[in-house]
Amino acid sequence: MSQVIHKLNMVEPARVEIGAAEDGSGREHRPPRILVVDDIPDNRAVLLRRFQRRGFEVIEAESGRQAIEFARKYDLDAILLDVMMPEMDGIETLRQLRGDRATAALPVIMVTARSESENIVEAIDLGANDYVTKPVDFPVALARVNAQVARKRAEDKVRIANQSLANVNVELEQRVAERTRRLFEANQQLQAEIAQRQQSEARSQYLAHHDELTSLGNRLLFKEQLELAISNSRLSQRGFSVLYIDLDGFKGVNDTLGHSVGDKLLNVVASKLRNLLGEHDRIARLGGDEFAILQTSTEDSDGAAVLAGNIIRAVSAPITIDGQAVSVGASIGIVEERIGSATPEELLKNADLAMYSAKAAGRCTYRIFDPEMDAAVQARRRLEIDMRNGFERGEFHLVYQPLVNLRTRQVTGFEALMRWDHPVRGAIPPETFIPVAEETGLIVQFGEWVLRTACQEAANWPRNIRIAVNLSTVQLSRGNLTDIVMNALASSGLEPSRLELEVTESVLTEKSRRNINILTQLRQLGVRIAMDDFGSSTSSLGYLRYFRFDKIKIDQAFIGDFMKNPDNMVIVKAIMSLGIGLGITTTAEGVETEEQMRCLNFEGCTEIQGNLYSRPIRADEIDSIIGRSLTG
Repeated sequence: MSQVIHKLNMVEPARVEIGAAEDGSGREHRPPRILVVDDIPDNRAVLLRRFQRRGFEVIEAESGRQAIEFARKYDLDAILLDVMMPEMDGIETLRQLRGDRATAALPVIMVTARSESENIVEAIDLGANDYVTKPVDFPVALARVNAQVARKRAEDKVRIANQSLANVNVELEQRVAERTRRLFEANQQLQAEIAQRQQSEARSQYLAHHDELTSLGNRLLFKEQLELAISNSRLSQRGFSVLYIDLDGFKGVNDTLGHSVGDKLLNVVASKLRNLLGEHDRIARLGGDEFAILQTSTEDSDGAAVLAGNIIRAVSAPITIDGQAVSVGASIGIVEERIGSATPEELLKNADLAMYSAKAAGRCTYRIFDPEMDAAVQARRRLEIDMRNGFERGEFHLVYQPLVNLRTRQVTGFEALMRWDHPVRGAIPPETFIPVAEETGLIVQFGEWVLRTACQEAANWPRNIRIAVNLSTVQLSRGNLTDIVMNALASSGLEPSRLELEVTESVLTEKSRRNINILTQLRQLGVRIAMDDFGSSTSSLGYLRYFRFDKIKIDQAFIGDFMKNPDNMVIVKAIMSLGIGLGITTTAEGVETEEQMRCLNFEGCTEIQGNLYSRPIRADEIDSIIGRSLTG
């Protein structure tokens, strides 16, 4: 700790030249000078750059003690003081500043990551002039600093003017007229400055409670409105509803058409939402593409559900921005409060949970909060934590399921499959942890490990045996997949033609042009590309026009009962014919019986995969199975 304190005490003001006069003289003729106090260098650097661009001189302090030292040493107009700092926090620093006669009147604006009343009230009780919350909204911070600088300079001028007036009283009688004139001018100037300060404070207050882009209320204002609604509900015994709205597909609009179109889209959506509200309903933009509505103006028990349906239809309607057709949807979570016992934070959290339940149900729909949703979210969070820790502890491993050529009856390759052996829960199936890995982004780390491990293992097999690895759409969206594949091939020494990457149809439905470009780059390396779960959507055939796949793998949902289900038999036969006509390898997944194998062979299927030949096996079992022929 002593080393840290020593380091802080050695810091000097950064990137600002301080003039020799520090007694307040000449203050009117120099730019405003502020002190930014924060223990995190990046936070200070951001504020320093932005205030310097507005003509401010900025001094930095990285601790409370250093702030007190600089406040005594330099002539400052205002201090931006972070609340949360080690050793001496912002509250104690403020207490010492106000206790020192030299700095007692210096304007102090608190910077806090929390807007709870006790934090703010304590600071104001100690003499804080204002506050801003993190992350700092710079226009708000600028407005509040300008207001405090203007106030301080106005007060300084009043003090100087009064001192001049006192001195004039002892002067000769003939200067009375001149003294009166100067006093009148000073008073006029003071009134103008006070009026300007009041306007700045009013603007600052508005920005603190409203979203600058849409002019809707922000999260802070919405919480205040929720508090009022809760209080009124207790008195009137009338309930209200909160709707949490998240736009489906908004990120795709931002990524493909740009943020300017995205901002215009948010304004269009905000306007649509306003038009659907009752007279006493309230709306806010919580951030990003998330909105919230407080509904109090309906007596109908289904009023929130009716409003949600109207919102979904309105938001999903076609929108044209700058000549571009834009399409988004809305997933909505609803929480209905009947007794006014919840807090604003609880209401927003529960509405948020219900919204994610709506997304899980297919998007463009709504869900009403049920307490079981919270339990499900907690279970999901525990699973995510266990996954992260388990990956670090080596609880995951790969198994390999063989693919067998129906003509030669020999193994042609293996598909790498990820497995998780939880130390308490035992084997956790992939269908449980893979979706969570994709939602959290862990699939990128998992996928890179699977690719690297599988290539390393396959490099030891005979050169005619391929390795197949599944790719997630999340991996493609990160943009560096080509480099990851090249590194895996280079480090393992595996020939590119022996690597087969399997993608699902969703790769072509999400940002299709960009994903097709990535797949094309991989194919140019010599890597084979296979479409997995072919036939699972009505668009399967259309996707073959966009990209030349090396293989199509038939969704095992068609294979399980295609011998008994005429519709599935027709689909399987059509896919076989399609593969033969296009010269594409066809693979049937989930083959369990010899009857299925014989029928698939008769229809022209190239290869099969399933427990008929072998269950997924560990790497040390592969040598014993490579030379084994398929019987039947």
